[in-house]
Amino acid sequence: MARVKNGATTKARHKKVLKQAKGYFGSKHRLYKTAKEQLMHSGQYAFRDRKQKKRDFRKLWITRINAACRENEISYSRFIEGLTKAGVEVNRKMLSEIAINDPKTFSELVQIAKDGKAGKITKQEVVKAEKKVTPKAEVKKEEKKEVTEETTDISKLTVAELKAMAKEKGIEGYTSMKKAELVAALQK
Repeated sequence: MARVKNGATTKARHKKVLKQAKGYFGSKHRLYKTAKEQLMHSGQYAFRDRKQKKRDFRKLWITRINAACRENEISYSRFIEGLTKAGVEVNRKMLSEIAINDPKTFSELVQIAKDGKAGKITKQEVVKAEKKVTPKAEVKKEEKKEVTEETTDISKLTVAELKAMAKEKGIEGYTSMKKAELVAALQK
């Protein structure tokens, strides 16, 4: 029986490592030994930096919030303390987005934070205010849906929306119909 050596396996392993090291500088993408060493380090850096990225983004969000707070004459720490006392639970990522995209809303949040810090607003009052606001918003959304259904062209709706309309109108066999058939049935 012929002697079997591991040349093919070794070559495949080396090719795999060199393929992963593609784009590295100097001999790190040419020589197996240095490429393997660099891949091990790269893996360690990647593991470390996946954790570090979360910290970096949190720092960025806090910096942005702080800048927006300073424009509204309050410090970041006082702002967060006021929101906590007022019972507003918004994470820093969202606060940062609000600060960038909607300064008016952010200034309202600053006012809530100032009132919360002064003791004018408590967690219960904020919850009651939210409950009062939500029913009106839902009514407006329902009204908008009714208006859009009447004014829009039925052919522009998705199949799911057409099937829902067919179900409401009591059309039989709407589940197996294609879009063109649904449009025709709804226009009758």
